[in-house]
Amino acid sequence: MFRKFYLFLFFVNLSIAYVVSQESATYVNPLIGTSNFGATFPGPIAPRGMASVSPFNVAGKQNKLEKDSRWLSNPYVYENTFLTGFSQVNLSGVGCPDLGVILVMPTSGNVKTNHLEYGTTYSNEIAKTAYYSNTLDKYNIKTEFTATKRVGVNKFTFPKGESNILINLGLGLTNEEGAMVQIVSPTEIQGMRSVGSFCYNSPEDAYPVYFVAKFSKPADRYGVWKKPRTYKGEEAQWMTYNGKTRMMERNTKMVVGDSIGTYFSYQFDKEESVVVKIGVSYVSIENARENLEKETSGKSFEDIYNETFNEWNTLLSRVKVKGGSKEDKVNFYTALYHTLIHPNILNDVNGDYPEIKTGKIGNTKGTRYTVFSLWDTYRNLHQLMALIYPKQQSDMIKSMLDMYEENGWLPKWELNSTETFTMVGDPASIVISDTYLKGIQDFDVEKAYQAMIKSANTLEGNPLRPGLKDYIEKGFLTTDHEGPVSTTQEYNAADYAIAVLAKALGKDEDYKTFKKRSISYRKLYDKNYKLLRPRNPDGSFYEPFDPLAGANFTKNVGFIEGNAYQYAFMAPHDVKGMIKLYGGKKSFVNQLQNVFDINQFDMANEPDIAYPFWFNYVKGEEWRTQKLVRELANKHFKNKPEGLPGNDDTGTMSAWLVYSMMGFYPASIGDNVYQLTSPVFDEIEIPLDDTYYPGKTLKVIVKNNSKENIYIQSIKLNGNPLNRYWVTHKELVNGAVLEFEMGSEPKK
Repeated sequence: MFRKFYLFLFFVNLSIAYVVSQESATYVNPLIGTSNFGATFPGPIAPRGMASVSPFNVAGKQNKLEKDSRWLSNPYVYENTFLTGFSQVNLSGVGCPDLGVILVMPTSGNVKTNHLEYGTTYSNEIAKTAYYSNTLDKYNIKTEFTATKRVGVNKFTFPKGESNILINLGLGLTNEEGAMVQIVSPTEIQGMRSVGSFCYNSPEDAYPVYFVAKFSKPADRYGVWKKPRTYKGEEAQWMTYNGKTRMMERNTKMVVGDSIGTYFSYQFDKEESVVVKIGVSYVSIENARENLEKETSGKSFEDIYNETFNEWNTLLSRVKVKGGSKEDKVNFYTALYHTLIHPNILNDVNGDYPEIKTGKIGNTKGTRYTVFSLWDTYRNLHQLMALIYPKQQSDMIKSMLDMYEENGWLPKWELNSTETFTMVGDPASIVISDTYLKGIQDFDVEKAYQAMIKSANTLEGNPLRPGLKDYIEKGFLTTDHEGPVSTTQEYNAADYAIAVLAKALGKDEDYKTFKKRSISYRKLYDKNYKLLRPRNPDGSFYEPFDPLAGANFTKNVGFIEGNAYQYAFMAPHDVKGMIKLYGGKKSFVNQLQNVFDINQFDMANEPDIAYPFWFNYVKGEEWRTQKLVRELANKHFKNKPEGLPGNDDTGTMSAWLVYSMMGFYPASIGDNVYQLTSPVFDEIEIPLDDTYYPGKTLKVIVKNNSKENIYIQSIKLNGNPLNRYWVTHKELVNGAVLEFEMGSEPKK
């Protein structure tokens, strides 16, 4: 109770700071998404950082959710109360467990190595941009954390007496085991932890994360512990150490095992603070040490915090808003913050990074990005990056093309230079095409195009498009394949992206071929159900067919993470075609509205998140988009730990909110069009990057705005009436002023 009360007071006090400072980064509440399966973490990270620190409270039966009790992908759950350390590398908003390793834990008294024994409840929790802190109740130790791009910075303030800092390499979220550790001196530790098997896939591609930890004060005592597995049978009789933890005092040899760790112990005669800086690398221990030195040498905890906070503030301030409530600003800037975590950097300060599949170490003069959750992020996050942070988006495309060079294929769901093959479709093609057509063209587009054609046409041994032979011959995947309806729709969307890029490059025959391929989902339409329906290999519709099967992520024959209603309108490249397929405008609107009326719209999942914007395609029905988007934003996104509708999917849900609150959304594919809806703020200003865009500023002005006035009465573009509810990307980046006049009743 004290923890929750303190947190309330903290945010009340913080709200006063908001009014005074008006710095964008002060509005971020990293606790949003740490409940309701949002899978975010509250600890500090630099923008797109490799290192991040999170309280780890998902181990131990004392907790509401325990990491081994279910499919748990996050190191922290807000409702949990029992903490066992602070992990130094983490993922944000993902649906599968990985990383969450290199756990640092301060304790006092005798050294204990079992996390269930040394774990503790905590209070006085503070989470804000670039900073996290709490108090460990059992020990009365104050913890504080910040981070640079590649270094987690841990500060512990101990009371008088015997104190310890443990580094536990056995505990973590990853499904992989194995670590090594070596004490270099009373102030330094180096080692490695094996991680991988994201979504329980590709266990053969497990990989190491290396680290070097430096302590601001030399330890009085130090050592390594190792707990071997328990043997049974004859040899167990001779093993006095069978299953028992070995304590190796002052051991400076490399120790290897599964359940291993180190302890540094101090005897303080007064309150003292110790700072532990932990540099990480996916290349080597030497690089981890160089990362640590280059990013933190000679800098205090406060210096590092200020630098990282300022970096966040600069990036978040690329979007300036006026008006709206304090809660609106917190929700908006926290969402923007979450979109700037992944994809994140993979390369070390010297440019080194592990290549994908080759086993070699590559080097870049720019930025090598990783964590491409593309089935999620192709729908809105990369479009947001292209508009606001186009240099980052350009580097992400170049990273994808480097992966193609190394691996022979574009990424599907890439994680730290491993391909997890999670989800379905060929999403990289959509992202690359959209980026080029938006005017970000400083990459090898011919190489990109050949990579896209390879994935679209290779019939055998194609890891990106399994079942492609059926798709090309029949126009759809059959029930012989996983999620045949969903996968067909995803292939269609990718094919359309290839088609429009082909047209831009003057490849007219390819354009015709892929455009024709892109509408084959229509063959799955069942006019009796007025839904898309899986077909058997002989072409007949699959029986028995339950349109509701697949809701709440349950497995079903036709669809991936969804049901027939949630995929009914998932053709973002062919909305006008869908209108015709579904019987014309009136029938289309009725069936689309029905998805919402029968509660089959799922805000927590990607396939249907563009559906509220499809009403804009029918004249006179645009008010439904304005009403639904505002209602969904208010219902599912809040300034609370449960303030996301579910898994953030590496920022995809947050990107939906950022766009929706600004009043425009990239719902479609291949046409560079944004659908307009009701902005939340009175004014929005985005400075445009003149490297890529001709205009200086994109500005949105909203008149007569209020919580009640959610309906658009009129729109002007650059002072001229706009008699449509969409704008093009070109219009915006030429330096647009978009004006909305709002009212309390729909304009029909």
